[in-house]
Amino acid sequence: MGQTTEAQAMKYGEREIENGELITFPNPRPGRHYTINITLPEYTCKCPFSGYPDFATIYVSYIPDQKVVELKAIKLYINSYRDRYISHEEGVNQILDDLVAACDPLEMTIKGDYQPRGNVHTVVEVTHKKEQA
Repeated sequence: MGQTTEAQAMKYGEREIENGELITFPNPRPGRHYTINITLPEYTCKCPFSGYPDFATIYVSYIPDQKVVELKAIKLYINSYRDRYISHEEGVNQILDDLVAACDPLEMTIKGDYQPRGNVHTVVEVTHKKEQA
């Protein structure tokens, strides 16, 4: 029987990324409109057509309602894209969908500023606004 060597074992960071979920906590100031800006400069994924790596800075800007996203959780969530084959457009839209589902903000904008490749620089921005009853 083959034994797993230390080099083959999943590293603790990989386990955290794999098990990660978008954790939230109660907004300390519900009813007050304030903006939370998060910059994630180490986003990576793979091009679904070529397999080449894509690198971007992801900007998250949101006005919370009842919940706020925990920062370590969002870091681990963003790192989960590292081995995914996903287009720029789908990646940014999926990040918005997942963050909106987790914290149900009043407003949220996600911007993906991708590093140029082949003389092409792409910026994808998508916005969500909560429907007011």
